[in-house]
Order: sequence, then C-alpha cells, then structure tokens
Amino acid sequence: MKKIILMGETGSGKTTLTQCLHDKEQVYHKTQQIYQFDHVIDTPGEFMENRFFYNALVSAAVDAEVVGLIQSVEHEQNYFPPTFSSRFNLPVVGIVTKTELAHDKKDLERSKIFLEQAGARQIFMISAKTGEGMADLLTYLEA
Repeated sequence: MKKIILMGETGSGKTTLTQCLHDKEQVYHKTQQIYQFDHVIDTPGEFMENRFFYNALVSAAVDAEVVGLIQSVEHEQNYFPPTFSSRFNLPVVGIVTKTELAHDKKDLERSKIFLEQAGARQIFMISAKTGEGMADLLTYLEA
C-alpha cells in the first residue's frame, strides 16, 4: 500500500480515516503531533490552519508517496490556498470526508471545488462511518 500523508483542518476526519484505513476501532483523540503509522501519516489540523506550519507539512511529506488533502463536507471554510499541491513533488489527491453529513449535492460540490483549486488531481468521496467510497480509496492506494 502507498504511504499517504493526510492534511486538513481540525475536525476534518484525518484521524478517523487513519483508523479506518488500518481497520482499527474508531476512537476520537486530538492529534497533537505528526503521527506515523504503517501506511498513513496523520498531521494536526493546526498545521493546515496556520501557514507558518506549512514547511512542517512539506518536511513530513518526504516519507510519503501520496499527499491526501482532506476536506470535510460539513466545513464551509477552505484552508487550502490555490495551487497548494505545487509544494509537493508527489501525487496529490483530494478526499472529501463525512459525506453522510451532506445536506445536499451543493455541500459535496463545494468541498470538491476547494480540493480541485488546491490542485488535487483525483477526488475521493468517502464516509469512514458508513464505509462509502473507502473501497475506491483503498484500490488507489494499493495500485
């Protein structure tokens, strides 16, 4: 499986997705530092929310094969600057999380647009709670 680094704002579902990818029980905990797991690097949301930490994200991505930009469908704010993906010499994918919470298609489309503007080449729509879309993401990471 390709090693992916997950980046996104606080509460976007990075840790839940990490637990889901490792088939672990989903237990909430606040990510306080960069955590390296077998195939996932989980980063604190504050690193995405404060541009002064962008260099830490770039440095941590050295150990990854793919960058995953995480956007929760329930968050209306975009923390990814346009062309954010150009900082990385790696494939960048977008992952819209918490799709089960979308009120309508507009929520999903807004999240997708945020990720496309950041430079994500491929977008995955997932729900770690229901499992929707997880097979597509796993297929991508296993290819």
